[in-house]
Amino acid sequence: MKLASLKGGRDGQLVVVSKDLQRCLPATGIAATLQAALDNWAAVKPGLASLALRVETDGDDFAESDCASPLPRAFQWADGSAYVNHVELVRKARAAEMPASFWTDPLMYQGGSDAFLGPHQDIAVADEAWGIDFEAEVAVVTDDVPMGVSAADAGAHIQLIMLVNDVSLRGLIPAELGKGFGFFQSKPSSAFSPVAVTPDELGHAWRDNKLHLPLLSFLNGAAFGKPDAGIDMTFDFTQLIAHAAKTRPLCAGSIIGSGTVSNKLAGGPGKPIADGGVGYSCLAELRTIETIQSGAPNTPFMKFGDRIRIEMRDSTNTSIFGSISQTVVKYTS
Repeated sequence: MKLASLKGGRDGQLVVVSKDLQRCLPATGIAATLQAALDNWAAVKPGLASLALRVETDGDDFAESDCASPLPRAFQWADGSAYVNHVELVRKARAAEMPASFWTDPLMYQGGSDAFLGPHQDIAVADEAWGIDFEAEVAVVTDDVPMGVSAADAGAHIQLIMLVNDVSLRGLIPAELGKGFGFFQSKPSSAFSPVAVTPDELGHAWRDNKLHLPLLSFLNGAAFGKPDAGIDMTFDFTQLIAHAAKTRPLCAGSIIGSGTVSNKLAGGPGKPIADGGVGYSCLAELRTIETIQSGAPNTPFMKFGDRIRIEMRDSTNTSIFGSISQTVVKYTS
């Protein structure tokens, strides 16, 4: 089934959405919000599933622009970096050694989860010089996860899947990481796809705890990336969940991100779509490859007025999650 949160109040109004994203029905009497549903998932899932059958032939018109992120705010947003190819490239560009442990122990940071952007909400930034970038990712939403869960058991706790634009301010990252205390100002509010879906909705595309479909990014209307999210993913979502829960439980509604989706090409760095590659899921990776190849980046970061669209389509070219479609604007208080 497919779930969304229409704008309204801090946590939105939960609706069930048809497979073709054309209709929706409110989950009235079942769960007012998605967080409420996740808090009691086993009890409310049958009612939501029944509504999902009904919405295929009945319901109100569904508009992605009416949506907040499925969880407008969450108790936990932990973003991994499961595509180690991406990490390796970034470190190579700045001549930093790649620790061997990065291939066996996931990288993860705890992001701000109190004010997610809506999927069609502008990205407001005060200064272009901060290096505005998008990051196209996949994320899962869990129910309650016990501390110390094994990767073998973690898959049972994955209840929903969605897409992410993990907005990054690249110009602020070096100084923050230089302090040795992680991201904060360099990671503003992220945005999630209009719709979150249950794993069974994805069929064979969801296997081995990975999503095996191209993740599409369009920058100012031009195709920028189409890497397959199931390829070159060093750590699957069960490994990421087990990592996050090693020393603490994760409450229902926790969001775990994959990190920037990145594919290699013939064992080496990827290429732009125009050059026969699958492109990239962020500007930083392209700039990194430009630096490796020519000594300096040629592609600028995003400017005010630039637009990014992120989505994923099934084998019939139907959008699965709806699109994240955002414009960068200057923030004014």
